[in-house]
Amino acid sequence: MSAVNSFGAKDTLRVGDESYEIFRIDTVPGYEKLPFSLKVLLENLLRTEDGANVTKEQIEALGSWVPTAEPDTEIQFTPARVVMQDFTGVPCIVDLATMREAVVALGGDPNKINPLSPAEMVIDHSVIADLFGTENALERNVEIEYERNGERYQFLRWGQTAFDDFKVVPPGTGIVHQVNIEHLAKVIYDRSVDGVVRAYPDTCVGTDSHTTMVNGLGVLGWGVGGIEAEAAMLGQPVSMLIPKVVGFKLSGSIPTGVTATDVVLTITDMLRKHGVVGKFVEFYGSGVASVPLANRATIGNMSPEFGSTAAMFPIDDVTVDYLRLTGRSEQQLALVEAYAKEQKLWHDAENEPVFSEYLELDLSTVVPSIAGPKRPQDRIILSTAKEQFEKDLTNYAEVDHDLVDLEIAESFPASDPPANSPEDEYSQHVHHHKSHAPTSISKPTQVVEADGTEYTLDHGAVTIAAITSCTNTSNPSVMLAAGLLARNAVKKGLKAKPWVKTTLAPGSKVVTDYYEKAGLTQDLEDLGFYTVGYGCTTCIGNSGPLIEEVSAAIQQNDLAVTAVLSGNRNFEGRINPDVKMNYLASPPLVIAYSLAGSMNFDFETDALGTDPDGNDVFLRDIWPDAAEVQATIDSSISEDMFTTQYASVFEGDERWRTLPTPTGSTFEWDEKSTYVRKPPYFEGMTMQPSPVSDISGARVLAKLGDSVTTDHISPAGSIKADSPAGHYLTEHGVERKDFNSYGSRRGNHEVMIRGTFANIRLRNQLLDGVEGGYTRDFTKADAPQSFIYDASQNYQEQGTPLVIFGGKEYGSGSSRDWAAKGTSLLGVKAVITESFERIHRSNLIGMGVVPLQFPVGESADSLGLDGTEIVSISGLEQLNEGTTPKTVHVVAEPSEHSPAGKQTVEFDAVVRIDTPGEADYYRNGGILQYVLRSLV
Repeated sequence: MSAVNSFGAKDTLRVGDESYEIFRIDTVPGYEKLPFSLKVLLENLLRTEDGANVTKEQIEALGSWVPTAEPDTEIQFTPARVVMQDFTGVPCIVDLATMREAVVALGGDPNKINPLSPAEMVIDHSVIADLFGTENALERNVEIEYERNGERYQFLRWGQTAFDDFKVVPPGTGIVHQVNIEHLAKVIYDRSVDGVVRAYPDTCVGTDSHTTMVNGLGVLGWGVGGIEAEAAMLGQPVSMLIPKVVGFKLSGSIPTGVTATDVVLTITDMLRKHGVVGKFVEFYGSGVASVPLANRATIGNMSPEFGSTAAMFPIDDVTVDYLRLTGRSEQQLALVEAYAKEQKLWHDAENEPVFSEYLELDLSTVVPSIAGPKRPQDRIILSTAKEQFEKDLTNYAEVDHDLVDLEIAESFPASDPPANSPEDEYSQHVHHHKSHAPTSISKPTQVVEADGTEYTLDHGAVTIAAITSCTNTSNPSVMLAAGLLARNAVKKGLKAKPWVKTTLAPGSKVVTDYYEKAGLTQDLEDLGFYTVGYGCTTCIGNSGPLIEEVSAAIQQNDLAVTAVLSGNRNFEGRINPDVKMNYLASPPLVIAYSLAGSMNFDFETDALGTDPDGNDVFLRDIWPDAAEVQATIDSSISEDMFTTQYASVFEGDERWRTLPTPTGSTFEWDEKSTYVRKPPYFEGMTMQPSPVSDISGARVLAKLGDSVTTDHISPAGSIKADSPAGHYLTEHGVERKDFNSYGSRRGNHEVMIRGTFANIRLRNQLLDGVEGGYTRDFTKADAPQSFIYDASQNYQEQGTPLVIFGGKEYGSGSSRDWAAKGTSLLGVKAVITESFERIHRSNLIGMGVVPLQFPVGESADSLGLDGTEIVSISGLEQLNEGTTPKTVHVVAEPSEHSPAGKQTVEFDAVVRIDTPGEADYYRNGGILQYVLRSLV
């Protein structure tokens, strides 16, 4: 509640017959030069100024923003709303339910715990593509989804009724980010405050890093950990530094044959190289007006892939036209235009804001691209894809090393040192020679399917072709291009290869409507692309099993097969446990690769098949013309599709409406549930926090390299039978077929702790050449290899604190609450790395774990740390005096497990508690404890 109005900013805006209270941005000196995104933040501070959390000084600092200065001013941003998906959202509601009980235990009123900011959840992450390629795939997948997730869905139905200001979009509706831009987002929000209707920019934080998709609509928002989302729901502002803003000028227009996906992969590549972590990116220039809203959303969506906090487009006619198309009310359209113009938030290409840094892309220079085999920023120009695949394959497939090493030895001087990094000349040379020895790497394998179909599988076979994920399914230009390509392929008599699992997961039912209207559904189905569900599927690892015989052949022959998906994430081990190499591509290219059947394929020179007359058919022969795609968009998409599909969006189908649902203000936990359990965060909690203490006698749970993502840390994907989580479920009477995924069990901390650091591709350097969730257990004399979870339990029984050593960009990837919650519940007290990704660093603090950085230019290796040491950290106790130390002193002494002659290592680590708000959370043992104490 704004109790202070230092700038006299409060005013009234009339739109038609309605009056709105607004807070004028132009009352703050310096506002006119600010980028769009910072003007939105400025209004936020004016409206929430209270003299304590939000002060006159913060507002002045934003008005006099110095674009090139290093961010050092903390502000408190209060988002208009919180948006969640069900994997990351369930723990938020579990924690709110637990807080209600904790309030009762501390003598308070449980009904005080409610979202104070509106919260919306879209259940989109639970559907798995179990069935595919058949007419009943959608129906059966939804049935299986309800069977697997009934307990969670009952719990969410309870939450929908128990909490005020909390809405749930039921399963089978669409992908959260697409539902957000097509329905939930208002662009300009209006809400009654103390009897007055107030208008202000729509802003949001979301429990999924791709929340940034809404940036394409001119809505400032980004992904936060579930921990921060809970705090925002409970009225806590998001603490942040005024960021640098990178101006990205767009000019020119997209050439024929190039898609929005190609543009976004190019932008991702450019921005990753430039370095935008912790910064806002904002698109400007004359080219912006010609970028369709769907393309803006596609670009905004990929913000986590290039690493920025947000990737903003301003509000303009394109925004309003899209709101009209998607069925928003006339009053809402009028409010958006009038407010944006009044507040100087309307895009004016002539009036250029000042930015911290500048980049430019001429859209006419973009070429068709894919990205892979393991990171979204590893862009490959499509025309070189076959060649690049051959090079990359040497990292994934067994090579006849005698053959290849002989070639390398013959062509490389013996005096050169062996390689330390894959970037240097020697190792590129190795790549070159290995990739030019295909005879030594090919592994043809005969497969016979149950119906008698026979074929040969080799490295590079495309085993999954999936049109999936919010990035592209919200974009009619690429979705209809895929449909038209399918139509042209069918006309030429082409078929997808029999080993390819073909799936289509539209982001909303509107997509199905316009496919129907354009007459493309049958063509897609003829190639095997039947709808498998309305949800996130393959992009988050819900790809379901491969064709049974294909899976068996891969495992028996250790084949390096591939997946091609229209997603935004392709990290190792994420898409499917059988698939080593994952490639991001536009929807039409997904279909093209299903026809090619292999990554070892050159679309320019290799034919996709032959037509009925025996002529070779190439990709260029079936690629749809840009004008035809546009004409199809114009004739097959209309406003009534959106108004019809979203009219009853919160009601759900018969299955949802008839779920038996508990009632009451506190939840009745079921002791037998393996899905939803009461977490231990508030056990033994008192009104006064215990003082912060230094860390002594800690052991290293894991020593990790660079680019360890939250996918490596956070439990995701399927649960293996022979894993701590698998053992737990078996002990609790759950059959293997009912294990479901980690994502679906996020409401059960017992499963989630056991899956933390359990990714099959994790490389813990405490062990040599071992992949997976393993470590050395130093509680035992011989320090044997052990599951990370089992070792952690032994350490906790002994009262031994734990630390993690990491490299650069630790915690990049999605905003995952469990990456921090799991780390904390494993007994880790500090994580020491070379650098952190923004969200994960703040989430660690939110769970009471201190993030520390090695001195600049140093790493665990350069300091001589191998992870066998006993670690003590002093200087943290300074936090008890109300100040945050800049550095703490770390002493790592050799243990009985260290190599002979190892010396003690000492260094000063940088404390990455960056704001006073974060220091408060850390003193309280975490953000939830802080909020709970302040509410009681």
